[in-house]
Amino acid sequence: MINISRRRNRYVNPLAARALDDLKYEVAQELGYFQHQTGNNRAEEYEEALDRMKYEVADDLGIPLDPHYNGDLTTRDAGRIGGRLGGHIGGNMVRKMIEYAEAKMAEEYGRQQKE
Repeated sequence: MINISRRRNRYVNPLAARALDDLKYEVAQELGYFQHQTGNNRAEEYEEALDRMKYEVADDLGIPLDPHYNGDLTTRDAGRIGGRLGGHIGGNMVRKMIEYAEAKMAEEYGRQQKE
């Protein structure tokens, strides 16, 4: 199972985890965060792109980020970096999931009306 979460959360259903990972990739591509080239190492490429973006965001915010040690980084600063990265992707993932659910519900309602 491919899981792009940094926390390595375990999902109840492995197929759902794969679908969420695919949705995360899709949203990140639409937002211009990640441009997948070719091959099967999509998760690795995505992780590398997120890592690069983390340093770019930290630089934009004026937060000193060290590739080796960040034990002196405040929780507030770490949250500012993560919020800037994950907020756009997560918010758009929720938006897409709502659109998908609405379409499925409308489809199901239409089938019920025909019966």
